[in-house]
Amino acid sequence: MTGVGLAALSGLIGGGTLLIGAAVAWFVRIPQRVTAGILAFGAGVLIATLAFELVLEAADDGGPVPTSIGFIAGAIVYIIADWLVSRPPQPAEHRPANVVARRSSARLAGGPGAAIAIGALIDGIPESIVMGLSVVHGGISIPIVAAVAISNFPEGLGSTAELKRGGATAGAVGLLWGGIALATIVASVVGYLAFQSASPFVVALTTATAAGALLAMICNTMIPEAFEKQQMLTGLWATLGFLGAFLLHLVGG
Repeated sequence: MTGVGLAALSGLIGGGTLLIGAAVAWFVRIPQRVTAGILAFGAGVLIATLAFELVLEAADDGGPVPTSIGFIAGAIVYIIADWLVSRPPQPAEHRPANVVARRSSARLAGGPGAAIAIGALIDGIPESIVMGLSVVHGGISIPIVAAVAISNFPEGLGSTAELKRGGATAGAVGLLWGGIALATIVASVVGYLAFQSASPFVVALTTATAAGALLAMICNTMIPEAFEKQQMLTGLWATLGFLGAFLLHLVGG
């Protein structure tokens, strides 16, 4: 299979779990605590992938300077974009005080479809670019693709459950997540094509930027949403996810 095909396959696997999660949520009633446990597990997987795949790879490619610059820049960009998307429409005095309520009101529960889509894309585009970059480095990265797929499943699951409760139609939900899944495939291919001949500095900067954005997303979104329902078990599920991804890294390395 060509590099473009491998990049597209990576995006299909990673983004396809959004559709699977959405389908499960539409046809099956999933307890919120189960969804939260999956979310915490996915957060642990992503943290291990950031530590052992993305940041180390960026440092090996370009050294500590582009890695540090990109990592900080990625976090800042994600936080700003997340704040812009997640701001609720209510007056300031009525806005929810905590992060989970803020995101739920703006991104999930009854929020406009555009806001939901943009929020998912903020998470998905850096992940997809990294999957494309991994193909440049020698083929599909199983730890990275697995981490993205695992983390996307609860997002599709939880978001669709809230949309269904808000009265969204099956066609609208399918079109929404289908479009986002398609965008992840396109972003993976673009990540592969755009960085084949890029300098090590640019590749390191891009990889670290995506890593920083993902870490900020984990801290701002996945962990708080999981802790709201799982409480003390959040740390256990995240630890298991981290361990699983670490073992994948050892096998893949």
